[in-house]
Amino acid sequence: MAGARFRREDGLPRPKGQRHEKKQMSDTPVRLLGVSGSLRERSRTALALQLCLDAAAERGAETRMVDLRQVELPLYRPDRSGPSEAEAKISSDMDWAGAVVLASPDYHGSMSGAMKNFLDYVWEECAGTLFGYICSSHEKGLTVMDQMRTAVRQCYGWSLPYGVSIDGRADFDADGQLKNARVEQRLKMMARDIVVYGALLREQFIEDVAGTEPLTFAASYRG
Repeated sequence: MAGARFRREDGLPRPKGQRHEKKQMSDTPVRLLGVSGSLRERSRTALALQLCLDAAAERGAETRMVDLRQVELPLYRPDRSGPSEAEAKISSDMDWAGAVVLASPDYHGSMSGAMKNFLDYVWEECAGTLFGYICSSHEKGLTVMDQMRTAVRQCYGWSLPYGVSIDGRADFDADGQLKNARVEQRLKMMARDIVVYGALLREQFIEDVAGTEPLTFAASYRG
């Protein structure tokens, strides 16, 4: 799929036949990356994601956020000649992460084009990583989260079995403050679970890559 990439910072090998290496994470703290797929200036999607990251930081996680409003990521071209500056940025951030939260508005029952474009770029970086999902929707956003979950599964990533749906107009006040206590609790629950389970899954994935067990998908990531 992708053209030339970059050498990874921590040393897990890529699947056979690929030229770059998968990340390796230390056991603690968990490195949690949030990706906001909303391009709206006063994005409630981004606000909800930041609240989740803040709650994860309170539980000891290191956090970063990729706001696709601020990353000029060109439309993915599989035959491009070389990586752009924006691709280098998102690839480095995904490489750093041990767990990821994807947040997207509901556009016609699907994820935003910006989020889909992001996932087209980072398919190789998903393996061995746990993902959580936030959706801003006037409905429940279930199809949006299912489609993000499907894309991650196709890239050999894991997903939390639930997501968090927000209604940007109803759940936030005019100043952008979250006023729905139930949504706040759900965001904190997601933060807790992705920190705890993300660390467990990542540790096991690294152990499997370093081991000799042939009957695991992680075996294809050995050198």
